[in-house]
Amino acid sequence: MVYQLCLTERDKAKQYSAAIICIDQRPTDMTTNTSKTPWIRVIPLGGLGEIGKNMMILETVDDLVVIDAGVQFPELDMPGIDVVIPDMDYIEENIERVRGLLITHGHEDHIGAVPHFLRRIPVPIYAPPMAEALLREKLKQARMQDIVELHSIGVGKQYPIGGLTAEWFSVCHSIPDSTGIAIETPAGIVVHTGDFKIDNTPAIGYPSDLGILSDICQDGALLVMSDSTYAEYEGYSPSDREVIQNLPNLIGAADGRVIVSSFASQLARIQIVVNACITHERKLCVVGRSMINNTKIGQELRHLDIPEGLMITPAEANSLPNNKIVILTTGSQGESQSGLVRMSNNNHRDITIQNGDTIIISASTIPGNEVPVNDSINELVRLGAKVITNTDQRTHVPGTRTKRRIKDAYQCHTTRILRAHPWRVPNA
Repeated sequence: MVYQLCLTERDKAKQYSAAIICIDQRPTDMTTNTSKTPWIRVIPLGGLGEIGKNMMILETVDDLVVIDAGVQFPELDMPGIDVVIPDMDYIEENIERVRGLLITHGHEDHIGAVPHFLRRIPVPIYAPPMAEALLREKLKQARMQDIVELHSIGVGKQYPIGGLTAEWFSVCHSIPDSTGIAIETPAGIVVHTGDFKIDNTPAIGYPSDLGILSDICQDGALLVMSDSTYAEYEGYSPSDREVIQNLPNLIGAADGRVIVSSFASQLARIQIVVNACITHERKLCVVGRSMINNTKIGQELRHLDIPEGLMITPAEANSLPNNKIVILTTGSQGESQSGLVRMSNNNHRDITIQNGDTIIISASTIPGNEVPVNDSINELVRLGAKVITNTDQRTHVPGTRTKRRIKDAYQCHTTRILRAHPWRVPNA
């Protein structure tokens, strides 16, 4: 079941007014062009003061664009709800000015609500290659692939969208082809950084392009909407290179079968597991629809390099010695229908947990998912498995940045800053 988080009029007024960004002497009635002074308005419909269901509106007198359309995990007091999506009523009410949906990257909290969005607001979508491929698969499953105008964008290119011009730039995150977006409006340039961290040695992709971000800001950006996740932590965010060192060692030290659970979108983690299988002469069995689909997309886009013959089916895995197998699946967040949770409940159709299995959870627990994650771990241990988490060994690094990285990024900003995601670090 899908739940749209509906805001009361009081909530809307509070949220909208807090996010209005305009130049001085804006018109009182912002829905009519009663002044020659150009204005913009930014309205967050999700992703501010919270994690998940990212959606941001940027509007002028003539044009309105939407940045991202994500979902959120339901709260514990939402029984029967699978996902939560943003309130899209305002967008639908102004559909005649909506010029497009702009995507920063392919995580579910940024693209998961796209099918729901398109059913109400059928407009062109602009997305970087990995997100575009994931969206094509998602829209195919929703039987919407033939009615959608979906554009794969290139970084550094300018795209006219109505009376606005958008340019995507590369950022480093935990999924390939992550981007920020600079949007030129009649009132000035608005920058949305997307989710990012500063990792100069990423396992896949390129470091965040702070040079272009600095150039854009020096040209006179009016507003920078910037990710602030993990800003409460001092120092620098660790590099994926730490996982490259630890994860293969854990796989090599295991005497029996190894099961690795990670996000399906974490292609860098998938490549690390692939390389570890090659090093330790194990076969790789990928289970779960999203993990299989993302692995296929990663190979098609050449983000993943998997030798022919390395991957095997669950049936083939069950016929090999345990010390020759690595199983890669989802379920790091305790999702009820994920591969690892089904295994922990002893109802996975292909894989049964065995005494002596080593299970590596290569992800940090998203706030709010602690209970289902711990329940899953308890069941796995009860079945005889050894479970290794990120608190035991470095099996994961965050895809966003710490306070030191934020300071590095903000050194090039001399404009207004709007922090996205958590509010608990006002002075970061």
